[in-house]
This record gives sequence, C-alpha cells and structure tokens, in this order.
Amino acid sequence: MDKKVLYGMAGLCLLFAVLMAGCVTTPGDDDKKTYIVGIDADYPPFSYLGDNGQFIGFDVESVKWIAEQQGFNVEIKAVAWDGIIPALQTGKIDMVYSGMTITPERAEKVNFTIPYWQVNQGIAAKNGSTFTVEQFKNNELIIGVQRSCSADQWMQDFFGDEKYNQMIKDGKIKLYDTFPMSMVALEQGRVQTVIFDDVNIENYITSKPDLTIIGVIETEEFYGVAVRKDDNELRETMNAGLTKLMSSEKWNELIQKYIITEEPTVVLIEGETTLDLTNDTATTA
Repeated sequence: MDKKVLYGMAGLCLLFAVLMAGCVTTPGDDDKKTYIVGIDADYPPFSYLGDNGQFIGFDVESVKWIAEQQGFNVEIKAVAWDGIIPALQTGKIDMVYSGMTITPERAEKVNFTIPYWQVNQGIAAKNGSTFTVEQFKNNELIIGVQRSCSADQWMQDFFGDEKYNQMIKDGKIKLYDTFPMSMVALEQGRVQTVIFDDVNIENYITSKPDLTIIGVIETEEFYGVAVRKDDNELRETMNAGLTKLMSSEKWNELIQKYIITEEPTVVLIEGETTLDLTNDTATTA
C-alpha cells in the first residue's frame, strides 16, 4: 500500500481517537438519574420560594439531602396543588414531596412512601375572637381553606357532599389556591376562620400577633412522598433515603430550622382541643 495512504489513514485514526476522547465522560452527576420533584411552592415551612428566588423548606432540603445520599439528581418544580397528582400520573413530575397527606383516595391513584411527618387540623381565627370549634362544626362561621388539600377533604367528609357544596354556594366555605391566600383572607376579614395543617398554621402565625389557633381537630394524618403506581424502584429508593434521613443529625437540624418546636399547652377533649399560643392557658370548646 502506498505510504501516503498509510500515513493518511493513521492521521484519520488519530483524529478519530482524539474526537472520541472528547466525548467520553467520567462518572459524575451526568451519569445520575434526574427526578423532577413536584411541590406546592407556597406551603411554608415545607416548600416555598425564598427571598433569593430559590425553592427552600423542610421538604425541599430533605429531598436534596436524600438525592445526595442515594445518588441521584433532583429538579424542583412548582405545580398547582389541585393538579399535582395528574402531573405525576402523566409523567410531568416524578414524585410529590411537599407535605402530602396519605389518604385512601390518593392511594388509589399513587403509591406512597413510608410516612415522615404527622399533623392534625388546626383552626385559625383572629386573636381575641370568641369563635369556638363548636361554632365551626355547626356551620356558624365563614371558613377559608385551600382547595384539594386534606383539610378540604375533611370538611367534605364531615359535612357531607350536599351540605359542603351548599356551603360553598352560600359563601360559608371559601376555597383558595394556596394556604397563605386563605390566611390573608382571614387577616383581611373576608373569612372568620381557616382550617389547615396545624404545623403550617403555627409557623404562619409566629409573625402574625393578630392571629391565633382556636382549636385543633385531632385527625392524626401522615405525610408521605407520592410516586407513580408503577414506579416501585423510586419508591424503594425514597424509602431508604427517608429512613437514613430520619435517623441522621440532618433530620434534627431541619426540624430546628423550619418547624415550630415550642409546644403550647394543649388539652384534648373528645378528639378536639382549643389553645392560645400567646399564653399558657388552654380552654375547651
């Protein structure tokens, strides 16, 4: 074979080798799976937009820690709460990690991990009001609630579908897209009470001295991470990650950073309680 041809082929081989070397990646973040995590972006202290424009919160930091421990990447995506399960089912997101209560209705559509937090339903009102849980349950008050949340579902179950729908028509129940929107409505006097997860209400009213909790309905709900029905691999990965997290020092750090840990005086009576976070006195409703 002609030497020029040999030299030319050798040159091409060398060039090809150099080009291929440029395409080879070393093991790193590019080799990891990336999961899209759906959150309610207005759900403090679990998931919300920080002052720096980045998503923060107990759940946001938790999933990032788990991702690092379990060897995957995450992309945080804000999704409207009433559309978050459809977004999961259609593959727009891979999991919901944002204070989602495990319920039988939701479990028909998604799979849940092990539970990682327990809440009850708190009832907020303006400080100094004389409203009671009994008035709340007797349909005597105007109630604000985030649509499609577990508090909304509790009211449907408690009042019954027919009465619940009539209360909406009569303006006795007002639905809001986010929890903070319902609390703003309370502050502005457009509703008389708000029902929502107690830990969120406690967190919210720490900077709102004009608001208080008049009662807690002991629903004993549990938060879990939701994944698609057929995604057993991700479910097991998240179960392992949650187990690691809850047995680590990081768990306590996150609780101290985001969750209200000072316990008010509480008296439980027949599954209910009323309390005043501004002093040490608890009264029955």
